[in-house]
Amino acid sequence: MIITAPKHINCSINLPASKSISNRVLIVSALASGADDMQNISNLATCDDTRVVKEAFLSNLPYEINIGAAGTAMRFMTAYLALRDGEEHVITGTERMKHRPIKVLVDALRTLGADVEYIGEEGFPPLKIRGKKLQGGHLSIPGDISSQYISALLMISPMLEEGLKLRLIGDIYSRPYIDLTLAIMQEYGAEAKWHDNDDITIQPGCYGVRPYRVENDWSAASYWYEIYALLLQNGGNAEEDSITLEGLKDSSRQGDSSIRYLFNLLGVKSKFASRDEISDLTLKPAITCVGKLEYDFVNIPDMAQTFVVVCCALGIPFHFTGLASLKIKETDRIEALKTELRKVGYVIEDRNDSELIWTGETCEPTFAPIDTYEDHRMAMAFAPLALKYGKIEINNPEVVSKSYPDFWSDLQKAGFQIEE
Repeated sequence: MIITAPKHINCSINLPASKSISNRVLIVSALASGADDMQNISNLATCDDTRVVKEAFLSNLPYEINIGAAGTAMRFMTAYLALRDGEEHVITGTERMKHRPIKVLVDALRTLGADVEYIGEEGFPPLKIRGKKLQGGHLSIPGDISSQYISALLMISPMLEEGLKLRLIGDIYSRPYIDLTLAIMQEYGAEAKWHDNDDITIQPGCYGVRPYRVENDWSAASYWYEIYALLLQNGGNAEEDSITLEGLKDSSRQGDSSIRYLFNLLGVKSKFASRDEISDLTLKPAITCVGKLEYDFVNIPDMAQTFVVVCCALGIPFHFTGLASLKIKETDRIEALKTELRKVGYVIEDRNDSELIWTGETCEPTFAPIDTYEDHRMAMAFAPLALKYGKIEINNPEVVSKSYPDFWSDLQKAGFQIEE
């Protein structure tokens, strides 16, 4: 796909619903009222990650559940199925999914009494799960694992006979995602809270049935912030150019909502129509732009690709840390970024499998098509570079369906030309 950028942009974009919220609400709602009861949920995400969970529920949980490349679905559904007393299921996915680790979650569930068996390689999907009632009690796991493991355990905890007292050992990664999970659980009536900095206590008890409207996705918003930053660099201005993003909340629980503070350092500020309700947000030029950016992405690792690409394009050297989880995402995102940025003339380096650094070093660009590695965020982070170079070519653009199926059509609404 070849993407050609417009000279000016004036648009309002209805962002996709948050998949992070949607997937959590689907699981909690299923525990509250049954897997096939979704009538109380509005504005549910349509992305692949949410679709596979929804389809599994609507199909009355078939024996084999294929969640494709949806890592969130694999982790959340594994915990959910472990509670389905008297049922047996196999959960599997793509070849990449079969190489994404799940041992920490399986070990934790087994400690709680779950019957989970590896069908293939030890520590990786596919899994055979024989559902049963689980006792609960005390559990300790590392805090520096994927927050999706922790969230999966938390969401099923009210249904355990003794609830759960969960201790997170060491550094805690992606704490905002844990807080998001706890907030949704509380909205459904669970007694779930931090006991101190390391311990979470969930009392046994049932979730209540309630209506729920899903907020739109701050992760998806990040690409429009990137677009606006590059538009300003390319001569855009507040009089001729405007991007409004619909369905966001200033007080959002989504961890990725912190991007608005980072982008304020990169020349883009946020103006909400309402501070307390879900509303529209308009992007505006900020007064200043930093000369170098240093940031620890441990709480928002999915946003690293956006900021790596936009900082290079803006000519802002950076040192980003807290990126260890990028090695086990849809692809090895650290290596993918290093490889693809060379195609557009930037040489970045990594350290300790958890840091990315750009000193300003460049190389001769080839402008070869950008490979996406079956990773939606590679496609969406690189597409805005069309504003810097006039056009950019992206291979396998369909990967955006994982989180933002309408991304390309939304670009067209904004004036980008798309050639298949």
